[in-house]
Amino acid sequence: MIHRPRILRASASIRKMVQETILQPQHLIAPLFIVEGENVEEDIPSLPGYYRRSLDKTLEEVFQLYELGIRSVLLFIKCPDSKKDNEGTEALREDGLMQTAIRAIRKQMPGMLIMTDVALDPYSSYGHDGIVKEQEIINDETIAILAKMAVSHAAAGAHFVAPSDMMDGRIAAIRHSLETAGYQNTGIMGYSAKYASCFYGPFRDALDSAPGFGDKKTYQMDPANRLEAVKEVLLDVNEGADIVMVKPALSYLDIIREVKNATHIPVSAYHVSGEYAMIKAAAQKGWLNEDQAIMETTVSIKRAGADLIATYFAKDIVRLINNA
Repeated sequence: MIHRPRILRASASIRKMVQETILQPQHLIAPLFIVEGENVEEDIPSLPGYYRRSLDKTLEEVFQLYELGIRSVLLFIKCPDSKKDNEGTEALREDGLMQTAIRAIRKQMPGMLIMTDVALDPYSSYGHDGIVKEQEIINDETIAILAKMAVSHAAAGAHFVAPSDMMDGRIAAIRHSLETAGYQNTGIMGYSAKYASCFYGPFRDALDSAPGFGDKKTYQMDPANRLEAVKEVLLDVNEGADIVMVKPALSYLDIIREVKNATHIPVSAYHVSGEYAMIKAAAQKGWLNEDQAIMETTVSIKRAGADLIATYFAKDIVRLINNA
């Protein structure tokens, strides 16, 4: 034989030396769910091992993440039903929970990169990502509110705003508003190819943000479409996105690779709640090894082309990297 590929698999040291895909803590984004109150740490039954936390407990978690080498958090707010309306009024308050959390994290852990969810669904009485009129999600009025929300996050100290709504033209509107308001250094991570997926269920449980009627298929993408994802991504790049995202990750590895090939800016992927829950449930049944499943799936997302990965397994991944 001339070629013996097994030579490069002969020992752990050799395999490590020639490993093509490298996953490190700095590649991870940790989502955090924040609720009102103090000393609150609520279980999320469909996300076992993950929690909704009050701000004081969130700060403790941020310190732990930073010590592990994770340098980015993505903040989500659970808004009480009493504060929800059709215009996302609560999302725009200067002293709102999101704005307060940004300032607190910025003060207590200045080295942590803060990304913030920009969308109406957590604040909407309808559970949709846009203003609702006669059972229709209105695009242009929605993006005006999203732009104001993004500016309020930037004013509080967010490093990146992350619009997750999939309204047409929102990246351009947000970029223009940030520039006009003097926040030229605030980045935009666009949820550029976000699919109408069944894998968001546990997330919606966590934030009580399921749609009150219908579904989100008029703005989130058809899972059958590939070329449309590239089109959406390139629109966001042209409108001023600094990072683009594919969501979900595991069922859309081909989309991650398409997007990586089509762009020259960082690509992120969201390893979503349903993907987390599937691994957790199968591991609890003894049907697979949880640690091995965590690493194999996360590495596959990185191998597909994701530069950054938002994942509920962030702390577990760092533990496994350190113990490898």
